[in-house]
Amino acid sequence: PGLTGLQNLENTCYMNAVLQCLCSLTPLVQYFLSGRWNTALHDSSQIGHQLIGESATAFGCLMSDMWLGEFDYVSPEAFHSVFGKRYPAFSKRTQHDAQEFLICVLDDLHEAFKEVRAQLCPNLNDNAGPSQERQSPAAGTSTRSSSGTSIITELFEGQLSYGIMCLTCRALSDRPESFTVLSLPIPSTRVCSLQDCLECFFQPDTLTRNNQIHCYWCGGNQDATVTASITKAPQIIIFHLKRFAWQDKNRRKLSTTVCYPFNDLDLSPYISTSCYNTEYSLCAVVNHAGDLDYGHYTAFCKHSVTKHWYSFDDAQVTKIPDSAVQADTAYLLFYISQG
Repeated sequence: PGLTGLQNLENTCYMNAVLQCLCSLTPLVQYFLSGRWNTALHDSSQIGHQLIGESATAFGCLMSDMWLGEFDYVSPEAFHSVFGKRYPAFSKRTQHDAQEFLICVLDDLHEAFKEVRAQLCPNLNDNAGPSQERQSPAAGTSTRSSSGTSIITELFEGQLSYGIMCLTCRALSDRPESFTVLSLPIPSTRVCSLQDCLECFFQPDTLTRNNQIHCYWCGGNQDATVTASITKAPQIIIFHLKRFAWQDKNRRKLSTTVCYPFNDLDLSPYISTSCYNTEYSLCAVVNHAGDLDYGHYTAFCKHSVTKHWYSFDDAQVTKIPDSAVQADTAYLLFYISQG
């Protein structure tokens, strides 16, 4: 159980890799295998969410098939079909960006399992992935525009706070923002650590010229500094390594080796309030091998029962040593709170 491959439906490796990671996360697996999702979906259908629930139902059925332990691999055709109705871009059998797909899946499940509809709002800025990565302008995060709780917000949603200081009158203001994925810049071209990426993300930024703020106290546009910090750390935190970048009006892929810890990832330097979740363990990785024009996605997932690591390459599932999990192809990192 939990070691079932997924058939490639033609250029759907991006989907398979993300689904394998999501279907290896113990709290999410427990939610679906216990049947709790059926109750939440039934409640939401009472307020006109029947269409939204179609792909969530297909996801739940796929999760069950993958944890039956009866098949070497199964086909995600049913899920892909109904998900494509909600997000037509993914209905085409063409290459897509795994991060974009992940955001849409989390959004879709969130809408299906909550009473008040919410929309994941990827801001179109700093676009530069195989099918364009979508970032929040200040932080490179994927954010939600409205409140409400679901299994997705319970597990994946964190809170950032942006401290903004006017450099003229020194007035301070705070802007809160929820996130489900943190998109981290890669500060080196050869080798760096995940901590280096985090420090780059959370370092203060100066807003000048066209990026000036409108200061209420000064009554005009002024230069300012903005500093991000985490005010709520999620149970499962997802890091997106920004490997696709613009250089001289051309897109390129960064093949930088990013070294990431398996255990004891300490986020306390970036957390501004007292949180229970400060140390995390790696539980899944989405890899991207290749370049901008041609690439292939695979997944590394830690099995919740055996505690061994496995490689998921579409229909092929292989046990791998821990040392193989540290790879320079890492694109999405899934960490779960040790608390």
